[in-house]
Amino acid sequence: MKLVPCPLNGWRPASEFAYGGPVEEMPDPQQCTDEEWMHYVYGHDGAPGVQKEWWYHNASGTWFVAERDTAADKFIRSYLP
Repeated sequence: MKLVPCPLNGWRPASEFAYGGPVEEMPDPQQCTDEEWMHYVYGHDGAPGVQKEWWYHNASGTWFVAERDTAADKFIRSYLP
C-alpha cells in the first residue's frame, strides 16, 4: 500500500488524498498575458526529480505541500504552507 505523509496525521493510505498539482506562484490574471497564463495552467514539464506538490487530505480537509522524488516515487517530507 502506498503511504503519504500528512503533516497533521502522519503516514496515511494514498486513497485518503487528492493530488493538487505542482507548487508554483500564480501570475496575476489581470496583468499577465494569455501565453503566461497558459504556461501557468498547462506548462508543467513533468521532469523526474524532487518536486514540491500540493496535496489534500480528504479526511481532515487539509491542504499541504509535499516534497516528492518523482524518479524514485518516494515522499521526502510534507508541511503546512
